[in-house]
Amino acid sequence: MSPIQKSDEEWRAILSPAQFRVLRNKGTEAPNTGEYNKHTETGVYNCAGCNTPLYTSSTKFDSHCGWPAFFDAIPGAVSRHEDTSHGMTRIEITCTACGGHLGHVFKGEGFATPTDERHCVNSVSLKFAKE
Repeated sequence: MSPIQKSDEEWRAILSPAQFRVLRNKGTEAPNTGEYNKHTETGVYNCAGCNTPLYTSSTKFDSHCGWPAFFDAIPGAVSRHEDTSHGMTRIEITCTACGGHLGHVFKGEGFATPTDERHCVNSVSLKFAKE
């Protein structure tokens, strides 16, 4: 599948200002403000930009970090990139289909999950579909 290509004007037409700031400009929402941080319903979390399924509720866990946390993505849905912004090296995660910024992944924090990873995702980057 080839990546979804849109101009900034096309993205602005379908995204809210907050979604555009995070998904297209790599912004971050304030901690403990996102609608999916404490969300516990069963379903699928899709990309807010292109509606591609990214995470299932079975991989979501409460990490107490202030953002939705997942220990794994749907295979092939999320891409990883080195991020050296803000004077540190982190692993940025993006939607493979549209390139939208989701957040960052952290490893080795000791969470009792199968992967020992925490995908720290901005709620505004997601759209939930209840099962």
